[in-house]
Amino acid sequence: MSDLSGELIDGRYQLTRQVANGGMASIYEAIDTRLDRKVAVKIMHPHLAQDEAFVNRFIREAKAAAALSHPNIVAVQDQGWNQNGVPAVFIVMELIEGYTLRDYLNERGRFEIKDAINYLTPILSALSAAHDLGIVHRDIKPENILISKEGRIKIADFGLARGELIGSTMTVESSVILGSVSYLSPEQVQRGVADSRSDVYAVGIVAFEMLIGEKPFLGDSPIQIAYMHVNQEIPSLRSKRKEIPPALDELIMKATNRDPDQRPRNAGEFLKSLEAIQHEIDPKTNQMKLELDLPVEPIKEKPRVKAKKEIVEEKEETIDVKETTKEIRIKKQKRRKSSKRVRRNRKVALFLAVALGVGGWYTLVGPGSRVVVPSVVGGTYDDAVSTLNPLGLTTVILEKRFDEDIAKGAIIESDPPGGGRVAAGGEVKLIISKGPERYTIPLLKGLTPEAAQAAVEKFPLALGASSEIFNKDIPKGFVISSDPVSGTQVKRDTTVSLIISKGIETAALASYVGKSGEQALNELSDLGFNVDSTYAFDENVLSGAVISQTPNGVDAAPKGSKVVLVVSKGSQYVFIPNVFSIEQSKATRVLQDLELKVVVKKLGSKKTKQVTSIVPRVGSKVKRGSTVTITVG
Repeated sequence: MSDLSGELIDGRYQLTRQVANGGMASIYEAIDTRLDRKVAVKIMHPHLAQDEAFVNRFIREAKAAAALSHPNIVAVQDQGWNQNGVPAVFIVMELIEGYTLRDYLNERGRFEIKDAINYLTPILSALSAAHDLGIVHRDIKPENILISKEGRIKIADFGLARGELIGSTMTVESSVILGSVSYLSPEQVQRGVADSRSDVYAVGIVAFEMLIGEKPFLGDSPIQIAYMHVNQEIPSLRSKRKEIPPALDELIMKATNRDPDQRPRNAGEFLKSLEAIQHEIDPKTNQMKLELDLPVEPIKEKPRVKAKKEIVEEKEETIDVKETTKEIRIKKQKRRKSSKRVRRNRKVALFLAVALGVGGWYTLVGPGSRVVVPSVVGGTYDDAVSTLNPLGLTTVILEKRFDEDIAKGAIIESDPPGGGRVAAGGEVKLIISKGPERYTIPLLKGLTPEAAQAAVEKFPLALGASSEIFNKDIPKGFVISSDPVSGTQVKRDTTVSLIISKGIETAALASYVGKSGEQALNELSDLGFNVDSTYAFDENVLSGAVISQTPNGVDAAPKGSKVVLVVSKGSQYVFIPNVFSIEQSKATRVLQDLELKVVVKKLGSKKTKQVTSIVPRVGSKVKRGSTVTITVG
């Protein structure tokens, strides 16, 4: 599309410069010459303006945003077609001078946790206002989140929005899914359908990117990324950034669950959970604590100075008393008298001492020693391997067991236990925790009760009582949902109840032939039928009464089904009234009220002219829409 800078649109908006150019439209900064203020003007590309579907979608964007009044949504001020100059379909919006969230992500990488929450809060607040009106954005991404120079966050581009106020916005080809693939929910990729939970998913992906600094899935092509969103769980935030609070990690995992039923129902519910976490992280009402927990260093004892008297006493205590000469002589005599038998006993004792020493060395220190097993309980298998392998011991997983208290993957016990002994090169048997015993409720929607029962009984779960409700989407006798819902992690022996479809709700369809068309329309609509009224001439049925009805007078018809009414427009013929001597304007109005075309012939120069002749003649029977010529003079 050529640059339209300098053009005057709709005789009011002076385009000054092009600020963005997309696949559907270009956005210009402009001056509203009537109010003398800056605005943003979005102009559809000329080649798309020839496609009625694209034009309708473009207008729906204006209606979607105009239906919303929120400080965090870009306000739409005008919409129209440029009648003079360059042909253009345009939308006028408030001008946001600043940057997109994508610009901040490219510059910053990941956000601080508090900053990310501060950005997400207004985004969810704006979407909550849209969801309350039944409007779904369907294209939440960093490029559509604007941050003004004053710091105000605004959501833009409701071009993909959908809701009761604006209708559908899919393209002519139903197979084309609009939106950015990195932020599309699995249901949008698989079925092309979206509701408020799809926006929740997109915000969850944006939150992931803000907190981690990258998208959860990267691929070589959009199809590959879309496949990952459908078939893989979003990685845990804490697996990539340990300081993320567990509650925030759990909330983002819930918002990006592949099952829409597991997500917050709308942005308002998401916002409440986020605000609760924000309050836990930074409770503004709490006062600063004044206690100072300083580490206490141990007191070192000073060496005691000894008194002179004590030193003298110590010296006195160390003086050895010498043996007398007589005592020494007696000892020498005894040693000489030692017999051969004593010397032999001493040699035997020496031999035994050496043998005991060698045996002790072999058992306690040498090859015959046994290794003391260190405690590995509470650690992981990898921790146990890194602890035991340096000791020459091998590890064997003896059993994996459920445990409500020990985390999954942690060691419950070992054999031998910590402190026990095992032969060098021996093995230590480990019992590993499988974590709490939990089972996932299978997907039961669309199954027969028998098939659902079989699916539940594959696990140690109990099947509870079933209930029945009307449902227009699930055929009668098939499962709508379960309680707990599919995908929920539950304990052993949990009771699962089924909700069975009673099919489409029906109502008696009375005949309204000959009755008032307005009455028929109101009563049939109140009963839940989709009424389509058409109008036709009828010589026998009064104007406004029902000529025919399809279907007509049946005992039961599905609520929401279509009922076609043909309502009478009255007789196709009228009689020419007598308008002689009546002023021209009054005569013309009388004839036009009878749905006749009037041709006027003027004679004379009278200022106020009256009818002097009428063709066809008065009293003639003619069809509505016929031409009547009156002569006035």
